[in-house]
Amino acid sequence: MKINNRHLSILEHIDELRQRVIRASLVVLVMTVGAYMYTDNILRVIAKPVGHLIFIDPSEAFMTYLKVAFWAGLFLSSPYVIFEIWQFIAAGLAPRERKYVYIIMPASFLLFVTGVYFGFTFVITAGIKFLLSFGHDFMTPTLTISSYVSFVASMCLAFGAVFQLPIVMAFLTQIGLITPAVLVNKWRYAVVLIFIAAGVLTPSPDIFSQFCMAVPLLFLYVVSIIVSQVIYQRAQRMIGQEPLVE
Repeated sequence: MKINNRHLSILEHIDELRQRVIRASLVVLVMTVGAYMYTDNILRVIAKPVGHLIFIDPSEAFMTYLKVAFWAGLFLSSPYVIFEIWQFIAAGLAPRERKYVYIIMPASFLLFVTGVYFGFTFVITAGIKFLLSFGHDFMTPTLTISSYVSFVASMCLAFGAVFQLPIVMAFLTQIGLITPAVLVNKWRYAVVLIFIAAGVLTPSPDIFSQFCMAVPLLFLYVVSIIVSQVIYQRAQRMIGQEPLVE
């Protein structure tokens, strides 16, 4: 890694990462404290898909309030956290590559927010209704507030992360590490990896939740190919060559 055209040693590299983690953690902490005052309203919003939640342990409600405040604080501080992540990546790039990071950062945040919104509005709402539909008169679904909040937070964070795929592929194409031809030729491996990732990222082991994660990922992979192709052709024109046809 370089900073101001100077190579960093391993220890300096670790120290750079440590400083960024500390700064991001402090921002998350401040946002968490602020979000705690609105946990009632946040819980009402995320509980709408199920309508009613219970707690079975004396400390469960209080711990859930802290958990909700933390996840809300993490979401509110996500612009700064994403900024620190990309700044750390940019420090290891050449000056001509570093300029693309400042274009990618706002797009990365917008995709993160889109992923969280999509995950909660469509996947969680539909998924919860589907999973609870298996209840019967002799088997009543009753959700504890702690497990439900953990499920919602994990799903939203996972969708926010996977929606970064087009940005990551665009960035890798821009710096010359991949080409659209590679993405097209390796689509079979990508499909397998996508379903593995869906199984790992979804907090619930049921096939429905994993399928709901895999389908958007497949769509995002196609979008990534298109974006990669546009960037690749633009790069070829800039160096005075015709786009290569694979």
